[in-house]
Amino acid sequence: MTRWNTSHIPDQTGRSVVVTGANSGIGYVTARELARRGARVLLACRNEARGVAALERLRTEVPTAEAEFRRLDLADLSSVRDFAAALDDFDGSRLDLLINNAGVMALPYRTTTDGFEMQFGTNHLGHFALTGLLLPKLLATPGARVVSVSSALHALADVDLGDLNSEHSYRRWIAYGRSKSANLLFIHELSRRLAAVGSQVIAAAAHPGYAATNLQTAGVRMEGRRSAERIVGLANRVIAQSPEGGALGTLCAATAPHMKPDSFIGPRNGMRGAPARSFRAPWTKKDTTSERLWVASEQLTDVRYDFTRPATI
Repeated sequence: MTRWNTSHIPDQTGRSVVVTGANSGIGYVTARELARRGARVLLACRNEARGVAALERLRTEVPTAEAEFRRLDLADLSSVRDFAAALDDFDGSRLDLLINNAGVMALPYRTTTDGFEMQFGTNHLGHFALTGLLLPKLLATPGARVVSVSSALHALADVDLGDLNSEHSYRRWIAYGRSKSANLLFIHELSRRLAAVGSQVIAAAAHPGYAATNLQTAGVRMEGRRSAERIVGLANRVIAQSPEGGALGTLCAATAPHMKPDSFIGPRNGMRGAPARSFRAPWTKKDTTSERLWVASEQLTDVRYDFTRPATI
């Protein structure tokens, strides 16, 4: 792969895009750069004030942008269902690109509205439900893609199928790693199921390396650990790459021609740099694990994927 950058993004005119967690960080940059290339972009964010502010910023930075904001709380499955049900008036039955970007990192133990451990519930289950509910639009749109943002830290842990919600033991970084492994297992199984029905929809994954975003400080801030927050903030300034650099893997997975299903794209050296094929823990490509996680996710979210009934454009 060449040293890919935003100048390589093909023209996106006429394409409709949903980016979750687009109010800041790599999600915002992803939405902005796709809008700059002509896509119609929907910023799907939990916090309305921040989402509206991000939309105003985007329109200032890209005056020609076709963009709008809608509220989506991935930690609340009723919000996910409401968001998906109302999406027809965004671009009818069309959806070219779904970018599952939003996430939380290394939080103290919390649960979602539906009672799931927050990292697993937000990072995996919320996006699993969203993708399933929007699947008919994706199946009906030629050239559609799904991109899930994982992390190099997925290598911390495989999913624990016997304790998906960390009810028996909770270690924040292990739980984070498991949620990011779940993202990769989801893309693996989605790719398998799309191929089984002959669909041309591409499912791929990406990660930002070490990018300076508010993810790193959220957990320590919630606990009031001000010294730790300062240390993390310093590391973000000195070591991390910018959100613009971190977004390159997502943008590459979303737009580069000839992207293969089940690809995992990240910085060339693992932490920063131009996007390339990324290291991936072997457990994230195990068919038996991905299938079992899929079945469990359908049961937990009550969202069943239907690969046989695309919407009509």
